[in-house]
Amino acid sequence: MKAGQETVLAVEISRDGFEWALCHACLSGYVRGVHLDRPAWHRQLKRSPARVQWDPERDLHLQPLPYRSLQLGLSGEAVRRYADEWTVAIRDVTPLAHEIHALVSGGNLGCAARLLPQERPYPVGDQLLAHLQG
Repeated sequence: MKAGQETVLAVEISRDGFEWALCHACLSGYVRGVHLDRPAWHRQLKRSPARVQWDPERDLHLQPLPYRSLQLGLSGEAVRRYADEWTVAIRDVTPLAHEIHALVSGGNLGCAARLLPQERPYPVGDQLLAHLQG
């Protein structure tokens, strides 16, 4: 609903691309015990073509849920790979987002929930995320 953010796209990327990004990612913030020290984290952040932060997942009223989802930001080489290699499909889901918003605004949470895409935990080995746990 924000100006300049009126379009909602569903972007499908390859598993290989997503896992490359995870392997080459750095946490977006310093975490004691994960990083040697703040300067070491900052050097890693500057070299990394992908950044990860763990944000709370939200319900239909945008209230935080008790678990977090990975947010992945891309730069440099990762952006090029994303655009040229990893993208499998792009769909405009703006009408669906508007429909869900209208149902939530009207108090029809059950119908709104049924329109949401099914989400499941991403199956990945612990070694792929070990450097991204905070």
